[in-house]
Amino acid sequence: MTVPLMKKLIREPFIHFLLLGAAIFIANRLVSGRAENQPGKIVITQGQITSLVIGFSRTWQRPPSREELEGLIRDRVREEVYSREAIAMGLDRDDTIIRRRLQQKLAFVTDDVAAAAEPTNAELADYLKTHAASFGVDRTFTFSQVYLDPNRRRERLAHDAKELLVQLRQRGRDVDLSSLGDTFLLEHRFEAAPTTEIAKQFGDKFVAKLTDVPIGQWFGPIESGYGIHLVFVEERAEGRLPELAEVRDAVRREWTNERRLELNEKFFQNLLKHYEVVVEKRRSAKS
Repeated sequence: MTVPLMKKLIREPFIHFLLLGAAIFIANRLVSGRAENQPGKIVITQGQITSLVIGFSRTWQRPPSREELEGLIRDRVREEVYSREAIAMGLDRDDTIIRRRLQQKLAFVTDDVAAAAEPTNAELADYLKTHAASFGVDRTFTFSQVYLDPNRRRERLAHDAKELLVQLRQRGRDVDLSSLGDTFLLEHRFEAAPTTEIAKQFGDKFVAKLTDVPIGQWFGPIESGYGIHLVFVEERAEGRLPELAEVRDAVRREWTNERRLELNEKFFQNLLKHYEVVVEKRRSAKS
């Protein structure tokens, strides 16, 4: 079978249902018990031995000796005996950690099915379009600002801002901002700063006003959470939806994760059909 044909089959919904059915079959085998390990009989398969050897080799960077392998097998038998006896004694019941671990292991069965489905460019492009808010590039601003502290200037604040704005407009863009205004923790100049980052530092009101500021001249005052600012906007780049090539890896990752969640939910709903769920009503305090 050629690679293109295999990829085409993997994308078919019918194949997904077949794989999901296989996953349910495997889950039932896990729930009902392994065929080779009947009650009172423990079989250590060649596959399990190979797994033990691989695990040892990864840890110690060499294969185990014969004595070490025999020890690994003994430990595996001990683990199987203890696990069976613990389950027989009901020690796994009402143990949240064990129950969650078993739930995770069953969920992993469908994860491989989701990973096998390779999306087409059309599917990724459609996903990008319908999830534009997650992948869109923020509107950006390149601007300079001079800060005026209300606590320091008090009743002179409006007058000082108006006077300083006149000076700035006379000087234009090339001016040493470090000698103007009041001491401020943030930078005087921001280059291609995304809207979300500006909002984090100055607040939403500042960003909203910054959107209307004329390009290429000093403007103000603009209020922030710190006080007021006089600003000079050099450039304002509109937000956009990137091309698929720019964010392909991120889109593919999110697409695959969404498919995984969908398959896990279908897997659960198919398993749920085999059970009758009864939720007892909560007793009132009087009873």
